[in-house]
Amino acid sequence: MTDQLLTVDEVAIRLGTTARFPRRGIAARRIVFVKVGRHVRIPERALEEFVAAHTVQPITSRRRFGAVA
Repeated sequence: MTDQLLTVDEVAIRLGTTARFPRRGIAARRIVFVKVGRHVRIPERALEEFVAAHTVQPITSRRRFGAVA
């Protein structure tokens, strides 16, 4: 086990959000977490996978003027 376990506050800092955002993701089971007694920890790899899964790629093709999407 080489993956570091992060606290909810550490995850919030890395994401640039409040602690409420990762807590809601945990409650909705949208992010992988580990329960250590009463404490909740998020593996670093799970955070990277979460960010990668929710990354939106830019559109690279240009629309022609007047084209209907």
